[in-house]
Amino acid sequence: MTDRLQELQRRLQHEFSNLSLLTRALTHRSFSADHYERLEFLGDSVLGLAISDLLYARLGTLPEGDLSRVRANLVKQETLHQLALDLGLADLLRLGEGEVRSGGHKRPSILADALEAVIGAVYLDAGFAAAQALVQRLFRAVEINPQMDAIGKDAKTALQEWLQGRKMKLPVYKVVATLGAAHKQTFDVECEIPELRLAERGIGGSRRAGEQAAAIAMLQTLQTKYPT
Repeated sequence: MTDRLQELQRRLQHEFSNLSLLTRALTHRSFSADHYERLEFLGDSVLGLAISDLLYARLGTLPEGDLSRVRANLVKQETLHQLALDLGLADLLRLGEGEVRSGGHKRPSILADALEAVIGAVYLDAGFAAAQALVQRLFRAVEINPQMDAIGKDAKTALQEWLQGRKMKLPVYKVVATLGAAHKQTFDVECEIPELRLAERGIGGSRRAGEQAAAIAMLQTLQTKYPT
């Protein structure tokens, strides 16, 4: 495993001072209690900021709403899944036996989460500049252009734009519960808009999917309460 981690570091173009961070970033909760989910949480925010900075520089003429939509297309599961495959993360994931049998190494949600965890690990190991440089290298081959804003909005982006258009704060998402066995979990997520005293729930096969489902439920509620 050490040789394979060394090879991954070469692909990442980052040599870890604390290699245990990289090991944890590749560890699913079905394998160990010392898993990647906290790193994924951190990496998600680091990725969002790094991509926002990248888009601000490259697409400086686009308004805020369009930049948000382009960013949503870049950080969506499908994109991160492909980048994780390109890095060879599928062969390095540490999964429990049940998750291995169910094809966890190929599951897009797991690979996307692991990639975010790796970004979080680089951030903890060497700071934001190193993590930002990694994100820029990862997305170097990904086409980024103003036309991407024509791609349909996902529910979280649509909800964000609805609130921003009314000068309201962004919604708050939190995992209320995880259901099912470790190798086949579903996530019960709450989407809350404190200013409107509204909260809706959604369930999905990953945290992201749960957030999207909760955002869809919230949009439906807003359309009923505020039809104009």
